[in-house]
Amino acid sequence: MADETRDERAGEESKPARTEVSGRGTASDAGPSSDGAAATEPAAAGCPEPTGSRWRRWLPAGIAAAVAIVVTAGVATLLVNIYERKAEGRNPFFRVVDLDETTDDPALWGKNFPYQYDLYVRTTDQVRTRFGGSEALPRSPTSDDPRRVVSQARIEDDPRLKTMWAGYAFAVDFREERGHAYMLDDQTFTRRQSASPQPGTCLHCHASVWVPYRRLGDGDVVRGFEKMNPMPFAEARKLVERPISCIDCHDPATMQLRVTRPGFLEGIRALKASQGVEGYDVNRDATRQEMRAFVCGQCHVEYYFQGPEKRLTYPWHKGLRVEQIYEYYSEVGHGDWEHALSGATVLKAQHPEFELWNQGIHARSGVACADCHMPYRRVGAQKISDHHVRSPVLNIDRACRTCHHFDEAELRSRVETLQERTYGLRNRALDVVVALIGDLAAARAAGFGSELLAPAQELQRRAQFYTDFIEAENSMGFHAAAEAGRILAEAIDYARQGQLLLRALGAPPAVPVSPAAP
Repeated sequence: MADETRDERAGEESKPARTEVSGRGTASDAGPSSDGAAATEPAAAGCPEPTGSRWRRWLPAGIAAAVAIVVTAGVATLLVNIYERKAEGRNPFFRVVDLDETTDDPALWGKNFPYQYDLYVRTTDQVRTRFGGSEALPRSPTSDDPRRVVSQARIEDDPRLKTMWAGYAFAVDFREERGHAYMLDDQTFTRRQSASPQPGTCLHCHASVWVPYRRLGDGDVVRGFEKMNPMPFAEARKLVERPISCIDCHDPATMQLRVTRPGFLEGIRALKASQGVEGYDVNRDATRQEMRAFVCGQCHVEYYFQGPEKRLTYPWHKGLRVEQIYEYYSEVGHGDWEHALSGATVLKAQHPEFELWNQGIHARSGVACADCHMPYRRVGAQKISDHHVRSPVLNIDRACRTCHHFDEAELRSRVETLQERTYGLRNRALDVVVALIGDLAAARAAGFGSELLAPAQELQRRAQFYTDFIEAENSMGFHAAAEAGRILAEAIDYARQGQLLLRALGAPPAVPVSPAAP
């Protein structure tokens, strides 16, 4: 009996379980649906759910959780990055040393600003561009000149310059400009020092003079400037130690740009006064963008030494255009030297980059010197100005393509096209100025007196200054190509007018003119 009971129970347990559907009948009663929906119905209570079904049910939730984790991590990273960048903005440098108004050694500034300093020391590079720059030429050092490397001699490359500057120190030695690292040595050891005594005024733009001026003037920079100007160069040279330094353009307490050169302070005040703005203080009144040009304009300008005190003066009292500067020189009776061949009292232009740039499209568009010659660059996490000051042609990607969205070859071609046109006019102007000088020399040799020659000599003075204004300016006209073309065209005209005056006097030409072919 017991065996039968066990057999019955076993038979009942072996029957398939029946599941109620909607409270009526069983799953077997309902039968399978035609689209297989029954296969997806949940299992009856007490029966294990298939593994595949559980995986499909939890997959969307897992994906959502993973996405949430990734997004949260990304947002957190972004917030941390923003916080770090804000912290860098509040503390753009790590203060290693304290800087003050007596710290003129750039290496000390470099401890706080290593990126800028690393770029600053690269101004020792010598690289030529098509119409500028310099190449390193080896030389044997001497006791008078210990330099082992110099740049090419411009007066040897173009002997017409010797004629134009005959009787002046520049006819003895004039070389291609080099980087800021060489500005003091090249002025110290130029042969112009022996050809004509140079005053301490030259150091205004060839050395770091903020600290020496303060020492000389017992804290008064202008008084120190006035004391150094009339000193013999060799005596003043002992008071300075290095070329331009950080302190010459930056306030050591705030790092803000500032003008430190008295020549510019006085010159820009005179310029603003001519425009009806009295009492202009550049460090108080200029915008930050203006300062990015003014700190360069402290030295890259036309100037002269005024009076026996050799006071450095920027001739901007009537304006910055070449004819306004020439008018000022004529009004005050200034002349640099008497020309050795023509006898005319003539002028020597000095690197008037600031004046020419002011007449160009970049200045009128609000583009400052530093935008092109010291463009912003990224170093690590910091955005800094490139203190490797150089020609934009050597740095086209950052210097030009920020605004001009063309490839480098196209931009270089545009620059060189403008420079080629200026160079061609410059050559023509030099030719006719030299020809006028030769005609004046021939007239003097023929016995024509100074009174008769004075009008032609005045035309030489003007034509030569206009030509030299572009020759001495270091962009080969690029800073203001149209203005450079105008200046050279007028120089050619003035020189030809001078020759016509001499012909009208009956003075013999320097080179006999062959009769025209019939």
